[in-house]
Amino acid sequence: MTLSYKIHDVAPYINWIYFFHAWGFQPRFAAIANIHGCDVCRASWLTTFPEEERNKASEAMQLFKEANRMLDMLDADYEVKTIFKLCKANSDGDNLMIEKEENQTIIFPLLRQQTPKRDGSPFICLSDFIRPLSSGIPDMIGAFASCIDADMEELYEQDPYKHLLVQTLSDRLAEAATEKMHEYVRKEFWGYAKEENLTIADLLVENYQGIRPAVGYPSLPDQSVNFLLDKLLDMKQIGISLTENGAMYPHASVCGLMFAHPASEYFSVGKIGEDQLEDYARRRGKSIEEIRKFLAANIQ
Repeated sequence: MTLSYKIHDVAPYINWIYFFHAWGFQPRFAAIANIHGCDVCRASWLTTFPEEERNKASEAMQLFKEANRMLDMLDADYEVKTIFKLCKANSDGDNLMIEKEENQTIIFPLLRQQTPKRDGSPFICLSDFIRPLSSGIPDMIGAFASCIDADMEELYEQDPYKHLLVQTLSDRLAEAATEKMHEYVRKEFWGYAKEENLTIADLLVENYQGIRPAVGYPSLPDQSVNFLLDKLLDMKQIGISLTENGAMYPHASVCGLMFAHPASEYFSVGKIGEDQLEDYARRRGKSIEEIRKFLAANIQ
């Protein structure tokens, strides 16, 4: 299913902490997004900072004003698009067996934690959150992708400040659309959390059942699995194309998997050894050296 959102529909789902981080502000300055927009409230907010930090807080306040003005301008001409699909699936060791269509299964290899843990807790893999093939009972998994209109990335190329403002907002809008889509999937389309009643603040700290790991993040670090997700989703339907290395265009794009299991959790694969690198390359059907490029940050 594809969904198109107006900018003003997804703007409330923006995580401003990451926006301000991109501009060099510490997380506490993002609290301006929670302040009523009147001058009195903003002036009161400034007084919560020590004298030496008030100039920085004023800069954050001005940046937030300009960001919202830009969002209003973008809303007239642009949308944010998402696509998602729910598929029958089972796990087979560290692989997911995802049914794209009847009698057509995509093998989706994953990585398991390998670094010893001080507390002796289990080594986790995302496949742990899907019912095993040996059970004989199919489970369900979601796949998704979101992106901005590609034309947005070319705006204000002659104005470095406005161009950077659009770029940093674009990244947040793609994530915000994903957040809104995931809420709809949980409560309505998949419906495993029909009674969910969370505020946006709750959503942004992931106080919901299930997880939504994105490609490139710690539990799903191999960018080349974008090709597998593209087989499932046909991402060009919303304007996403992949480079030969699996990078997405537009750059303000995100894709990944959705898990519903109540015990599912985010984690970092961390460092892996040559043994798992070889096993993973075999399961991906790639050479060890090719996979090594994609997992350079995870190899011991």
